[in-house]
Amino acid sequence: MIGRMTAHTALTQHRVTRLAAYLPLHRAFHWLHLHQPQMRLWQLELLAIPAPPFGESARAAWFAARFAQLGLSHVHIDQEGNALGELPGSSPHSPVIVLSAHLDTVFPAGTDTVPKEDGTRILGPGSCDNGAGLAALLGIVAALRFAELQPARTLLFVANVGEEGEGDLRGMRHLFAHGAYRSRIGALLALEGSGTAAVVTRALGSRRFRVTITGPGGHSWSDAGAPNPILLLSRALIALAELPGLQPRSGEDARTTLNPGCISGGTSINSIPASATVQLDLRSTSPQQLAFHAAEIRRVFEQILAQACPGKPSAVELTLDVIGDRPPGALAEASPLLLTLLAVDRHLGIRTELRIGSTDANLPLSLGIPAIALAAGGTGGGIHTQAEWYDPTGRETALRRILLTLLDTAETLSAE
Repeated sequence: MIGRMTAHTALTQHRVTRLAAYLPLHRAFHWLHLHQPQMRLWQLELLAIPAPPFGESARAAWFAARFAQLGLSHVHIDQEGNALGELPGSSPHSPVIVLSAHLDTVFPAGTDTVPKEDGTRILGPGSCDNGAGLAALLGIVAALRFAELQPARTLLFVANVGEEGEGDLRGMRHLFAHGAYRSRIGALLALEGSGTAAVVTRALGSRRFRVTITGPGGHSWSDAGAPNPILLLSRALIALAELPGLQPRSGEDARTTLNPGCISGGTSINSIPASATVQLDLRSTSPQQLAFHAAEIRRVFEQILAQACPGKPSAVELTLDVIGDRPPGALAEASPLLLTLLAVDRHLGIRTELRIGSTDANLPLSLGIPAIALAAGGTGGGIHTQAEWYDPTGRETALRRILLTLLDTAETLSAE
């Protein structure tokens, strides 16, 4: 699709070019150019506020205060903990466009998140994922307010909770299922990490399980022969690794993977453990394969236990809990949102990189609502580690990309 000029793409290109010449938009670009130091200060300040899974409230309160300070209306924190604020459009009763960035990090409570600086780099947990996206969110709000731009549709800015790990998209689930705007959202743009050209248009589905095998336990010598949950867990994992369709391979079409990420159990080297637990991450681009292999996981564990304890079904117990469920989805190639992004990239000289990923965009895409996840500029590395870093140098191009895409989407969807 990229590079193929059709009547629709030509019309979109003309509209984006006209928008890019709009004087108030140039004032917004000017703010972004002059106020990179302010964006850096915001990023350093927000990073110093820990936002572990299910512990984002302090950072959300900080964001609500910034939203109010920048002049957004209806600023509030919803029941799930998302911080929200509006920039009213010229058609106040039309659907809204969401620009979001997730507040949470993967790092547990007690982690020192106070950032350090090394030249142009910002060092510290969460500095890139998602400090980059959160700083960009504030920068876009500030630029729009400075330029006194009124979009065609109301823009809803959301600093949301629960994107990482066991958060399981709880912020987005609330926004689309229970929030006050749930019936009004026309499209969503999520800001995620560093880079300029990347855009996630295909949502990678996942299901996550916590599997525990429990047995009688005992002494390693005197109770030898009793069911050993660690051994049973190991046999099941080997069997799962050999299942057809779960072998790693190159390419992303109809791909399914399974990863045992954490294993725990046992009390001492000379004790037969009373329990053993594994956390499994199942991912697929196909909803059918996701459902099929989820059922296969249960079948394999039940089979291993039945073979290990024939005639003694009560000797061991299996507990399988779903701890995460991210639905897959995809943005249609003919979507006005994608046409807009491609036109913006052509205007800015960006070579678009269409990607598949697991982001906040999963939820709206699974509901048939146009959504993408956009890189927030700069460069970064060490994601999800204590050595994470982010360098905002050059992020201005990505911010222009976000702003143009946001405003043209508001114009396009309001005209439908």
